Amino acid sequence: MTNTTVEPALVAAGARRGAAVNLIQQFALIPVIVILCVVGAFVSDSFLTLTNLANVGQQISALGVVVVAETLILVTGSMDLSLQSNYGLSAMVAAWLVAPAASSGLGIEIDPLLGLLAGLLVGGLIGLFNGAMIVKAKINGFILTLAMYILLAGVQTGIVSGHTVGSLPKSFIALGSFYFADIPISVWVAAVIFVVAGLYLRYTRTGRSLYAIGGNREASRAAGIKVDRIRIGVFVVGGGLAALGGLMEAGRVVAVTANQGTNLIFTVFAAAVIGGVSLNGGRGNMLGAATGVVLLGLVQNLLALAQVQSYWIDAVDGAVILVALALSRLVGGERSSE
Repeated sequence: MTNTTVEPALVAAGARRGAAVNLIQQFALIPVIVILCVVGAFVSDSFLTLTNLANVGQQISALGVVVVAETLILVTGSMDLSLQSNYGLSAMVAAWLVAPAASSGLGIEIDPLLGLLAGLLVGGLIGLFNGAMIVKAKINGFILTLAMYILLAGVQTGIVSGHTVGSLPKSFIALGSFYFADIPISVWVAAVIFVVAGLYLRYTRTGRSLYAIGGNREASRAAGIKVDRIRIGVFVVGGGLAALGGLMEAGRVVAVTANQGTNLIFTVFAAAVIGGVSLNGGRGNMLGAATGVVLLGLVQNLLALAQVQSYWIDAVDGAVILVALALSRLVGGERSSE
């Protein structure tokens, strides 16, 4: 057999193995979720009821939207730590513009729809700034987004002097509080975003370019991909999604607190990574990310139903994340960046 015959065969075999590994990664957490559901059914009769599962979905939907944002950014080989503060500040600005002065608002009480749009605009502009500084000014992404994380959190607290903004109109809180067909609207919104993002990554040229950029930026540029434009665009979309998640959470709790989003970024990275998204870029999918979000949400709910003492919850969460990470390494062969 000649080399010209062997090489295409080896390439084809490698492609088949890669496809098989990718498929396994996408469904790696499904067995864990099934086991968790079985355990939950024994722990509490209410665990698998529609009411409880809808409640879980409502609690994790805002997290899921931010996970989509971080996944898109991670796939391109970057990261954004400021999504947490964007999540809080964008919602705070929107509520501040809508709420009356007696409820710590600015007092101008603009139309709720305009307030929601203002929040999304703030999120997108934060993403645009981050993307431009990282891509065009060549500032280290970790350092820049860490600085923005701190700055935005300070602004979020400062504009309301640490108070909670409440008395929000029904049309403002609809995304997080209202139901459609016995399922929270926030769950529908998060599901649509996951599906659209997944289809975008899989079936569009630009979506596939994100993987190429994350895998080898210079090779992508040599292939004619508009690397800088796409990377900045992903940061803008990520910022807008973080703002949307914050608005959904504001609707769920019917207020925006000065510390909304605290510690969110750790959960976001945990959900993405245990769902098979690589911190090194070039790998990850929305199905895996979604299963990571669902797993963490079910664990939290199960611990609450089992009446686990609150000071043990963080330890149990960490243990679950470690187990899930080990599973994803075993099935996916993810190598350390060290």
